[in-house]
Amino acid sequence: MLYFSRLKAASVVGACLLGLLLCLPNFWAAPNSWIPWRQMRLGLDLRGGSYLLMQVDMGAVAKEKLGSTVDAVRQDFRKSGVGYTRLAADTTANEVQIELLDASQRQAAVGSLSDLLTPPNGPASLPDFNVGGQGANLILTLSQPAMAARATAAVTQSIDIIRRRIDSTGIVDPQIAQQGENRIMVQLPGISDPQHIKQLLGETAHMTFHLVDESVNPNAGGPVPIGDAFLPMQGDPSQKVAVEQQVMVDGADLTNAQAGQDPQTGGWVVNITFDSLGSREFSDVTSANVGHPFAIVLDNQVISDPVIREAITGGRAQISGSANAQAATDLALLLRAGALPAPLTVIEEQSVGPELGADSIRAGAISLAVGFVLVIFFMAAFYGLFGWFANLALIANLIMMMGILSLLGATLTLPGMAGILLTLGMAVDANILINERVREEVRNGRTPLAALEAGYKRAYGTIIDSNVTALLAHVMLFIFGAGPVRGFAVTITVGILTTLFTATVFARLLTSRWYVARRPTALPV
Repeated sequence: MLYFSRLKAASVVGACLLGLLLCLPNFWAAPNSWIPWRQMRLGLDLRGGSYLLMQVDMGAVAKEKLGSTVDAVRQDFRKSGVGYTRLAADTTANEVQIELLDASQRQAAVGSLSDLLTPPNGPASLPDFNVGGQGANLILTLSQPAMAARATAAVTQSIDIIRRRIDSTGIVDPQIAQQGENRIMVQLPGISDPQHIKQLLGETAHMTFHLVDESVNPNAGGPVPIGDAFLPMQGDPSQKVAVEQQVMVDGADLTNAQAGQDPQTGGWVVNITFDSLGSREFSDVTSANVGHPFAIVLDNQVISDPVIREAITGGRAQISGSANAQAATDLALLLRAGALPAPLTVIEEQSVGPELGADSIRAGAISLAVGFVLVIFFMAAFYGLFGWFANLALIANLIMMMGILSLLGATLTLPGMAGILLTLGMAVDANILINERVREEVRNGRTPLAALEAGYKRAYGTIIDSNVTALLAHVMLFIFGAGPVRGFAVTITVGILTTLFTATVFARLLTSRWYVARRPTALPV
């Protein structure tokens, strides 16, 4: 147990020096060079920043599904020749109500909706709608299991889009996680004024392209024709545009969006690029409607309705109307990140100032330093020279733990600092087990070498068992926890691994080198 070859001893020392090298960047600012400079980041409670709790509007998810279903039913009935006198969505009852022109066409009507009513993932899954009503009255009701699955997907998709939007702003290490069934927690370290971020996250950014109904004057106060919608102009809600509800091109087919300036007018624009499907659809609709206005709609507001001068076949287009560079940049960011499946509402907002974060750092550092000093004095007082070996292993443990956390780019929070202190206590437990075993072997009359061999060997199994069980517990805490709990679990997990190395390998190397150099007749333990 005490024998170390030169290669093994060099490997142990090298691992400790590598930990020190990885730890050092935390004490200096990153240099402007090619050298990788990984540091631990400070969490919201230490650095200061903003906390947002946002709720996904599930009513909008159901409303969007009902609206798209009405359009799909209208198209299916037109293809199959089924007549109807009423087709409308009832958002309060989550159903689509259909009044057929002839009750004898009920079977044909249900048959024409087979694609709409068939489960998307085969016969084993549940359909989105349940068919009800009698005679000429046909009712499509959203099923509860399908709505629950759609709500879960909406939250998951919203989290992905929020992360893409925030990452595009350059904020370092945001924390984004689901809370409950329909809420999303967002922590923004270092952001003291989150108004701009709130505005970016609050935009659904669902862009669609529609033909304009030129036969209707939406500002005259007349009724809205079937299949049309009167949408306000962005920036001037009093002016409305009559657009056809059928989506000619969907913003989901965009592959890129970049802010720029029009070389002719000098105004700020957003240059967009479509994928192959969007390019084909855009080419078809612009080719067939030259000379007619084409409305660009963002979140039920018309950004612009330019007249199509010629067919656009290259899959590229330009959105004008941005007031300044910031507006164009924000719009491009929203389009690149994708549209949210439903609007988000901020229901809780908190700001942590840098002064409070500095106080937290100071309090955490003081508690860590006091605990560390007390542990060192305890080990030195109770175990003498072997206690100092344990203290050196403890210092190596702290350095290696901080080095690994820096390499991982981990976020340090108050729970994480508590985890570091707890790790040091657990590391001392391992050294205490070893020293007490060695003492017991000395009392039993063993020689110094035999006592050291037996002490390390017999304590080794106990140390491994206790640390492995603790490791498994904190891995589960990381998997099922969230936010600061996961940060605590990461710190403890890394600390357990470094503890196993420093307590059973590094401290044993120090003991071995001391014994070889001194050959004592009695152990100072």
